[in-house]
Amino acid sequence: MKFFIDTADLDEIREANAMGVLDGVTTNPTHVSKEEGTFEDIILRICEIVDGPVSAEVVGTEWQVMVEEARHISSIHEHVVVKIPITPDGLKAIKACSEEGIRTNVTLCFSPNQALLAAKAGASYISPFLGRLDDIGHVGMDLVRTIQKIYGNYGFHTQVLAASLRSPLHVVEAALAGADVATLPPDVLKKLLTHPLTNAGLERFLNDWNAWKEKQEEGVMV
Repeated sequence: MKFFIDTADLDEIREANAMGVLDGVTTNPTHVSKEEGTFEDIILRICEIVDGPVSAEVVGTEWQVMVEEARHISSIHEHVVVKIPITPDGLKAIKACSEEGIRTNVTLCFSPNQALLAAKAGASYISPFLGRLDDIGHVGMDLVRTIQKIYGNYGFHTQVLAASLRSPLHVVEAALAGADVATLPPDVLKKLLTHPLTNAGLERFLNDWNAWKEKQEEGVMV
Protein backbone atom coordinates (compact mmCIF):
# COMPACT_ATOMS: atom_id res chain seq x y z
CA MET A 1 0.00 0.00 0.00
CA LYS A 2 1.25 3.46 -0.90
CA PHE A 3 1.35 6.23 1.72
CA PHE A 4 0.34 9.79 0.87
CA ILE A 5 0.32 12.63 3.40
CA ASP A 6 -2.75 14.88 3.54
CA THR A 7 -1.48 18.44 4.03
CA ALA A 8 -0.07 21.48 2.24
CA ASP A 9 2.39 22.31 5.02
CA LEU A 10 5.87 22.16 3.50
CA ASP A 11 7.62 21.38 6.79
CA GLU A 12 5.27 18.45 7.45
CA ILE A 13 5.83 17.17 3.93
CA ARG A 14 9.61 17.42 4.24
CA GLU A 15 9.54 15.56 7.54
CA ALA A 16 7.36 12.78 6.13
CA ASN A 17 9.51 12.53 3.02
CA ALA A 18 12.64 12.17 5.15
CA MET A 19 11.15 9.01 6.67
CA GLY A 20 11.58 7.31 3.31
CA VAL A 21 8.02 5.97 3.07
CA LEU A 22 6.19 8.85 1.39
CA ASP A 23 4.74 8.12 -2.05
CA GLY A 24 2.68 11.26 -2.63
CA VAL A 25 0.65 14.16 -1.23
CA THR A 26 -3.01 15.11 -1.20
CA THR A 27 -4.14 18.68 -0.67
CA ASN A 28 -7.49 20.43 -0.68
CA PRO A 29 -8.65 24.07 -0.66
CA THR A 30 -8.74 24.10 3.15
CA HIS A 31 -5.12 22.92 3.45
CA VAL A 32 -3.88 25.37 0.82
CA SER A 33 -5.74 28.30 2.40
CA LYS A 34 -3.62 27.90 5.55
CA GLU A 35 -0.33 28.41 3.71
CA GLU A 36 1.39 31.56 2.43
CA GLY A 37 1.91 32.17 -1.27
CA THR A 38 -0.11 31.68 -4.43
CA PHE A 39 -1.87 28.40 -5.12
CA GLU A 40 0.49 27.66 -8.00
CA ASP A 41 3.59 28.38 -5.91
CA ILE A 42 2.43 26.15 -3.05
CA ILE A 43 1.67 23.22 -5.34
CA LEU A 44 4.95 23.65 -7.23
CA ARG A 45 7.00 23.65 -4.02
CA ILE A 46 5.26 20.48 -2.85
CA CYS A 47 6.01 18.81 -6.19
CA GLU A 48 9.67 19.72 -5.85
CA ILE A 49 9.84 17.91 -2.50
CA VAL A 50 7.95 14.71 -3.30
CA ASP A 51 8.76 12.29 -6.10
CA GLY A 52 5.18 11.15 -6.60
CA PRO A 53 1.60 12.23 -7.25
CA VAL A 54 0.44 15.53 -5.73
CA SER A 55 -3.32 16.06 -5.71
CA ALA A 56 -4.56 19.62 -6.15
CA GLU A 57 -8.28 20.39 -6.23
CA VAL A 58 -10.49 22.41 -8.54
CA VAL A 59 -12.94 24.83 -6.96
CA GLY A 60 -15.34 25.33 -9.88
CA THR A 61 -18.73 23.61 -9.84
CA GLU A 62 -19.60 23.65 -13.56
CA TRP A 63 -17.86 21.03 -15.66
CA GLN A 64 -16.46 23.42 -18.27
CA VAL A 65 -14.90 25.50 -15.49
CA MET A 66 -13.52 22.37 -13.83
CA VAL A 67 -11.86 21.28 -17.07
CA GLU A 68 -10.27 24.70 -17.58
CA GLU A 69 -8.99 24.62 -14.00
CA ALA A 70 -7.73 21.07 -14.49
CA ARG A 71 -5.74 22.09 -17.56
CA HIS A 72 -4.14 24.92 -15.62
CA ILE A 73 -3.46 22.92 -12.46
CA SER A 74 -1.99 19.97 -14.34
CA SER A 75 0.41 22.31 -16.14
CA ILE A 76 2.07 23.36 -12.86
CA HIS A 77 4.14 20.17 -12.65
CA GLU A 78 4.15 16.66 -14.09
CA HIS A 79 3.43 15.21 -10.63
CA VAL A 80 0.07 16.98 -10.31
CA VAL A 81 -3.13 14.96 -10.16
CA VAL A 82 -6.32 17.01 -10.33
CA LYS A 83 -8.92 16.45 -7.61
CA ILE A 84 -12.51 16.63 -8.82
CA PRO A 85 -15.64 16.03 -6.72
CA ILE A 86 -18.01 13.23 -7.74
CA THR A 87 -20.96 15.33 -8.89
CA PRO A 88 -22.84 15.23 -12.22
CA ASP A 89 -20.69 18.08 -13.53
CA GLY A 90 -17.65 16.52 -11.92
CA LEU A 91 -18.26 13.30 -13.83
CA LYS A 92 -18.34 15.20 -17.12
CA ALA A 93 -15.09 16.91 -16.17
CA ILE A 94 -13.45 13.60 -15.23
CA LYS A 95 -14.33 12.15 -18.63
CA ALA A 96 -13.01 15.21 -20.45
CA CYS A 97 -9.79 15.17 -18.44
CA SER A 98 -9.30 11.47 -19.10
CA GLU A 99 -9.63 12.07 -22.84
CA GLU A 100 -6.97 14.80 -22.60
CA GLY A 101 -4.59 12.64 -20.56
CA ILE A 102 -5.05 14.63 -17.34
CA ARG A 103 -4.88 12.39 -14.27
CA THR A 104 -7.72 12.80 -11.78
CA ASN A 105 -8.35 11.98 -8.13
CA VAL A 106 -12.11 11.78 -7.59
CA THR A 107 -12.95 13.08 -4.15
CA LEU A 108 -15.91 13.05 -1.74
CA CYS A 109 -16.86 9.47 -2.63
CA PHE A 110 -19.29 7.82 -0.21
CA SER A 111 -20.89 5.01 -2.21
CA PRO A 112 -20.01 2.11 -4.54
CA ASN A 113 -22.17 3.63 -7.27
CA GLN A 114 -20.15 6.84 -7.20
CA ALA A 115 -16.94 4.82 -7.39
CA LEU A 116 -18.23 2.79 -10.32
CA LEU A 117 -19.21 5.88 -12.28
CA ALA A 118 -15.86 7.54 -11.58
CA ALA A 119 -13.96 4.51 -12.87
CA LYS A 120 -16.10 4.34 -16.02
CA ALA A 121 -15.36 8.02 -16.64
CA GLY A 122 -11.62 7.31 -16.48
CA ALA A 123 -10.59 8.42 -12.97
CA SER A 124 -7.00 7.69 -11.97
CA TYR A 125 -7.89 7.53 -8.26
CA ILE A 126 -11.11 7.26 -6.27
CA SER A 127 -11.08 8.68 -2.73
CA PRO A 128 -13.69 7.16 -0.41
CA PHE A 129 -13.93 9.25 2.77
CA LEU A 130 -13.96 6.52 5.38
CA GLY A 131 -13.82 8.45 8.65
CA ARG A 132 -16.80 10.56 7.63
CA LEU A 133 -18.82 7.41 6.93
CA ASP A 134 -17.89 6.06 10.36
CA ASP A 135 -19.15 9.33 11.84
CA ILE A 136 -22.69 8.65 10.63
CA GLY A 137 -22.78 5.02 11.71
CA HIS A 138 -21.56 3.28 8.55
CA VAL A 139 -18.54 0.97 8.34
CA GLY A 140 -16.23 2.92 6.08
CA MET A 141 -13.90 0.02 5.33
CA ASP A 142 -16.78 -1.96 3.86
CA LEU A 143 -16.81 0.62 1.08
CA VAL A 144 -13.16 -0.06 0.22
CA ARG A 145 -13.81 -3.80 0.04
CA THR A 146 -16.88 -3.30 -2.14
CA ILE A 147 -15.14 -0.92 -4.52
CA GLN A 148 -12.17 -3.26 -4.94
CA LYS A 149 -14.53 -6.15 -5.67
CA ILE A 150 -16.38 -4.13 -8.33
CA TYR A 151 -13.16 -2.89 -9.92
CA GLY A 152 -11.77 -6.42 -9.97
CA ASN A 153 -14.92 -7.74 -11.64
CA TYR A 154 -14.53 -5.40 -14.59
CA GLY A 155 -10.80 -4.77 -14.79
CA PHE A 156 -10.89 -1.08 -13.92
CA HIS A 157 -7.44 0.43 -13.33
CA THR A 158 -8.66 3.23 -11.03
CA GLN A 159 -6.69 3.07 -7.75
CA VAL A 160 -8.59 3.13 -4.45
CA LEU A 161 -7.22 5.89 -2.24
CA ALA A 162 -8.46 5.52 1.33
CA ALA A 163 -9.10 9.02 2.68
CA SER A 164 -10.33 10.54 5.94
CA LEU A 165 -8.23 8.07 7.94
CA ARG A 166 -8.06 9.11 11.58
CA SER A 167 -6.04 6.49 13.44
CA PRO A 168 -3.39 3.78 13.03
CA LEU A 169 -6.20 1.21 13.23
CA HIS A 170 -7.82 2.83 10.20
CA VAL A 171 -4.55 2.35 8.31
CA VAL A 172 -4.35 -1.35 9.18
CA GLU A 173 -7.98 -1.85 8.22
CA ALA A 174 -7.45 -0.04 4.92
CA ALA A 175 -4.48 -2.28 4.14
CA LEU A 176 -6.48 -5.41 4.98
CA ALA A 177 -9.34 -4.15 2.82
CA GLY A 178 -6.97 -3.85 -0.14
CA ALA A 179 -6.72 -0.07 -0.55
CA ASP A 180 -4.05 0.85 -3.09
CA VAL A 181 -3.22 4.09 -1.27
CA ALA A 182 -3.80 5.54 2.19
CA THR A 183 -3.62 9.30 2.63
CA LEU A 184 -2.83 10.25 6.21
CA PRO A 185 -2.82 13.39 8.32
CA PRO A 186 0.74 14.04 9.59
CA ASP A 187 -0.14 13.10 13.18
CA VAL A 188 -1.53 9.71 12.11
CA LEU A 189 1.61 8.98 10.08
CA LYS A 190 3.73 9.63 13.18
CA LYS A 191 1.50 7.41 15.32
CA LEU A 192 2.18 4.45 13.03
CA LEU A 193 5.68 4.32 14.52
CA THR A 194 4.57 4.61 18.13
CA HIS A 195 4.28 1.65 20.50
CA PRO A 196 4.81 1.67 24.28
CA LEU A 197 6.91 -1.50 24.18
CA THR A 198 9.24 0.04 21.60
CA ASN A 199 9.73 3.10 23.82
CA ALA A 200 10.22 1.00 26.94
CA GLY A 201 12.68 -1.30 25.18
CA LEU A 202 14.74 1.57 23.86
CA GLU A 203 14.83 3.22 27.28
CA ARG A 204 16.02 -0.01 28.88
CA PHE A 205 18.75 -0.56 26.30
CA LEU A 206 20.05 2.98 26.77
CA ASN A 207 19.96 2.73 30.57
CA ASP A 208 21.87 -0.56 30.48
CA TRP A 209 24.40 0.89 28.07
CA ASN A 210 24.97 3.99 30.20
CA ALA A 211 25.35 1.87 33.34
CA TRP A 212 27.93 -0.32 31.60
CA LYS A 213 29.82 2.74 30.36
CA GLU A 214 29.94 4.13 33.89
CA LYS A 215 31.45 0.85 35.16
CA GLN A 216 34.00 0.96 32.38
CA GLU A 217 34.98 4.49 33.26
CA GLU A 218 35.24 3.62 36.98
CA GLY A 219 37.53 0.71 36.13
CA VAL A 220 39.82 2.96 34.12
CA MET A 221 39.94 5.48 36.96
CA VAL A 222 40.90 2.76 39.50
